[in-house]
Parts: sequence; structure tokens; C-alpha cells
Amino acid sequence: MINIIKVNNEQQFNETGAGIIASLVQSNPRANLGLATGSTPVGVYQRLIELYNEGVVSFKLASSYNLDEYIGLTEDHPESYRRFMNEKLFNHIDMPQENTHVPSGNSSNPEQAADEYNRLLDEAGQIDLQLLGLGHNGHIGFNEPDEDLQAQTHIVTLDERTREANARFFDSIDEVPTHAITMGIGSILKAKQILLMAKGKDKAEIVAKALTGPITTKCPASFLQTHPNVVVILDQEAGSLV
Repeated sequence: MINIIKVNNEQQFNETGAGIIASLVQSNPRANLGLATGSTPVGVYQRLIELYNEGVVSFKLASSYNLDEYIGLTEDHPESYRRFMNEKLFNHIDMPQENTHVPSGNSSNPEQAADEYNRLLDEAGQIDLQLLGLGHNGHIGFNEPDEDLQAQTHIVTLDERTREANARFFDSIDEVPTHAITMGIGSILKAKQILLMAKGKDKAEIVAKALTGPITTKCPASFLQTHPNVVVILDQEAGSLV
């Protein structure tokens, strides 16, 4: 079942997303949170920091598991997802650092790193809430459109459109990694609840394909239609075709 929530502005977008996450942690302090990077959740994380500072929610017993990481970037690289999460959220709340998990992108053996992350997810049990953004090509995590999709954490070659979209964070597209490590579609769909967030006119077409189009590996996000508990938060532009 997909529950679509359309909001009128950026403040409502961030407050709605943060409210869902905070409410979960309030009711289940030991929640396992699946987290995402990119521009979409930045305001949500800022609002969660505010709620923490206001004493509304504590993350000291919760754990987090990020979707993905670039291959070849050290943890302290300005564009690594570990550093992103530290700067945008983890450094500002009371979740213990050892409870925050991001796939290793700088391992000498990426395939082994993927296997280790799969074991970590298995040990954690079910993710209570998985936060997702949506790529212009329909990717979730870094699961790119392909003939086949992998269920578990794996190494992926990034689509050129994905690299072009992320080039704005680097000095040039030549610096954007060509590969990433990502949770698989199966791992994402195992979550008890999925929270998909998208904003902007440029996302309207892919939102419609993901939520109302055929379920196909050419649009990985379309597999969310098979999940029993999906909440989608859209601004008016992103939701204009659904």
C-alpha cells in the first residue's frame, strides 16, 4: 500500500519527514533506521537535530544503516557519504557513533565489504524504517536500471546520468566515482516501513513511473509498489503527475 502525502512548501516537506522518523523513535527507542544521503533529506536531518535539541526525541538507543557509499573515497573525503552523515546528522545527535553504519567504500576488497555489510544487516534484523530518495532514472540507493536487480548489498557501476546529477558536488564530473556499494532491492524491501521523499518538477515524471507505472527493473523504484507499507512525501511539483 502506498500512502502519498503532498505538501505545499519546503518547511512542510522537512517537518513531515522528520515527524515520521521522530515518532517511530519515540515509540521504539531501539529502532533500526535505514538512512539516505543526497540533497533531499538534508532538511529532514536538520529538523531531526532541532527536535533532539528541543528534547523531543533521543537517538541514544537507536541504530542506523545507510544505503550506500562511493567506491574509492576515504571516510574523510568531502563527498563521502560517511562524512555527509556525520556532518548533516550524526555529529549533532546522541546516537552512539558505533551504532551508525555506512558501507565501506575504501576497502581494498569491495566485494568483501559488501558481504560484510550484508552480515551486518542480517545481524541487525529488520530495518524499522527505510528512508529513500529517488534518482532521475528511478534508482533507489544506487540500484541502477538494468536487466536484472540484485537483492543484497553489492558493487554497482554508476549510470552516467547518476554521475552527471552528482557532479555538482564535485569540482568536475571526472572526479565523480564510477562505482558504488549499495544495499540491494531485496534488502530495501525487507524494511517494515519505507519513506520515499521527492521534490521538484524534474522528479515528477519518474515519480509517476515509480508509483503508477509497470513494475520493471528499468525503474528500480517501481518495486516499491510491491511493499505493504510505503509512505511517499512529495512537494506539489514532484507530485503533479500522480
